[in-house]
Amino acid sequence: MLSHFKGLPGPPLVEHTIGQALVNAAEQWGDRDAIVSVHQNVRLTWAGLLEQVDRLASNLIDLGLEAGDRIGIWSPNCVEWVLTQFAAARAGLILVTINPAYRLREAEYTFNKVGVRALVAAEEFKSSDYLAMVETLAPELAGSTPGHLSSAKLPTLEMAIKLGSAKRPGWISFDELAARAANGEELSRRAQTLSARDAINIQFTSGTTGMPKGATLSHHNILNNGMFVGAAQDFTADDRLCVPVPLYHCFGMVMGVLACLTHGAAMIFPSDAFEPESVLKAIEQERCTALYGVPTMFIAELSAPDFDKYDLSSLRTGIMAGAICPEPVMREVIERMHMSEVTIGYGMTETSPISFQTDPDDPLEKRVETVGRVQPHLECKMVDGEGNIVPVGTPGELCTKGYSVMIGYWDDPQKTAEAIDADGYMHSGDLATFDEQGYAEIVGRIKDMIIRGGENIYPKEIEEYLLGHPKVEDVAVVGLPDEKYGEEVCAWIRLEAGEQMSEQELRDFCRDQIAHYKIPRFIRFVDAFPMTVTGKVQKFVIREAMVAELQPANNVPHPA
Repeated sequence: MLSHFKGLPGPPLVEHTIGQALVNAAEQWGDRDAIVSVHQNVRLTWAGLLEQVDRLASNLIDLGLEAGDRIGIWSPNCVEWVLTQFAAARAGLILVTINPAYRLREAEYTFNKVGVRALVAAEEFKSSDYLAMVETLAPELAGSTPGHLSSAKLPTLEMAIKLGSAKRPGWISFDELAARAANGEELSRRAQTLSARDAINIQFTSGTTGMPKGATLSHHNILNNGMFVGAAQDFTADDRLCVPVPLYHCFGMVMGVLACLTHGAAMIFPSDAFEPESVLKAIEQERCTALYGVPTMFIAELSAPDFDKYDLSSLRTGIMAGAICPEPVMREVIERMHMSEVTIGYGMTETSPISFQTDPDDPLEKRVETVGRVQPHLECKMVDGEGNIVPVGTPGELCTKGYSVMIGYWDDPQKTAEAIDADGYMHSGDLATFDEQGYAEIVGRIKDMIIRGGENIYPKEIEEYLLGHPKVEDVAVVGLPDEKYGEEVCAWIRLEAGEQMSEQELRDFCRDQIAHYKIPRFIRFVDAFPMTVTGKVQKFVIREAMVAELQPANNVPHPA
């Protein structure tokens, strides 16, 4: 039996735009909550959301923005983020989602790579002063007429829009723009010209080498993906989804916002960025039925000092994605957070993002050992280095084909051709296996696979074993260059609160239980891992830190 499975052929794909989906939502669920931003004390119904979105979209058009122009959003989570997302879709603008953690070099690259013509930016967030960074890149802004910037470093950027109502030279006030009267005639006319296959979003992938690539996605890509992600959780208009994950990423803006849009569910934003107590408070206050997060978020919520004082009994489902979920954490999420129907999702930005998801009634082992089965209207296979489909149970590169595959990387046909093959399959770079029922297990990254003395070692296998030690809370395993064996195994370990362990104790735990060559040669006990904003461990940072530590020569004796 070969590792090639197809998702269900139905329900049918939707063929309209995100803008039309918002109109449909307002007609069907007009007086129900669409957005509740707890930290901003803002509440909008679907009808109220459409009204505000159309006024903003009309005024963006009045500024001179044409269909296909790129509009950037550089901000943490807030209502204005979603207003901009929908207004861009209604006006046919391509929304460029910019990581709130980006700094000058990354921001300059992003703006110029895709030719951002308008930018919506928060004033500041944590240590990031967005307005100051834009003004550093475009010092001409302060002396320009708002909406008419001409910058040497940012040649395509003409319109800088700042969130809030405060005046600032060269900037357009978002509040003022959103409140202007608008007749909507041009917006109505433009809506008739838009196609579901038009590009509507550019998401920059967080590459480990080189500069990020701009994955270009259509209405058709992300609207359908949001719909099927919501359907896999049995979403209805009675559901209320707590969204503590960042909106700039597909987890927030597709799996969150668009899943709610297509099912009439309310989206609840507990805070501008993840904070465990804010999540628990929002769930209780808004009677949330669903919660999203990566495993580290759920661990933080369960570890909150006042966890037991919150009433989480309204919770039913949600998604855990982005990393492996240890079985003890899954059990706690189900039992202590009442999320008996929690699902696991897997995908990548280039596939809009979700291609696998568990079902709410899947047994526990399927939700901790696999990422579920192929989503509707998609097909996936595992292939070897020559492109041949491997037998079930054999690791191979996971490839996805279907409606969710991106249009391509913006202005990068070479990288696009490297990622999407002639048959339309998106190559993930992830190593995975299928079982006979079609459940997939992610083994690791192709480039993360450790080859030690000719043996292929999958870091995930070692991580899962080490997580079985009662003192271990989390593990990250990487390969380090080694003159004798080619590569050696390195493990960074985060212990449970109050625990202590020696390297020898950990090796003793491994001895006679896993093959000798899988036992970590290098062990470091750490308080935290380097993480992306979306909660993924940055293994390349661990690898670089260890290589630097062990330079100029690796003189640690090889264990017997």
